Amino acid sequence: MADWRDDRILAAQNGTNPMVMMTLPGGYAVMGDTQFLPGYSVLLPKHFVTSLNELSLTERVAFLRDMSLLGDAVQAATGAVRINYDILGNTDAFLHAHVFPRYASEPAERLAKPVWLYSPDHWTADKYAYSPTKHGELRQKITDYLQQL
Repeated sequence: MADWRDDRILAAQNGTNPMVMMTLPGGYAVMGDTQFLPGYSVLLPKHFVTSLNELSLTERVAFLRDMSLLGDAVQAATGAVRINYDILGNTDAFLHAHVFPRYASEPAERLAKPVWLYSPDHWTADKYAYSPTKHGELRQKITDYLQQL
């Protein structure tokens, strides 16, 4: 049996992606696998495409709108000083938008730079992995905000 991580979009479509917080008109709002920046979330598209440019204009507008609304939800739930948005597709070759809360508590040299410059262990260490026990309340706050839209 395939792991839901092998095709996150298909798993969101069929209800087997446990990270999905809510289905929005432009995509699926999901919690990030790593939470060294608590509240880190991702927006997945409604269907597989490799880039934003492959979406119709209507789908593109909905995706980008929902990305910004997910950012609003993350900021409201976390009290972050700002939200960073990133659409890359270099490692995972499917459209997805990263929504990173940035905190005043981060070291100044980190806060001034992209999150990708955090050390590799921030992305892989078990202590930073999403945990329903540890991050469930924050996930619910983000979801509640999205449901109020």
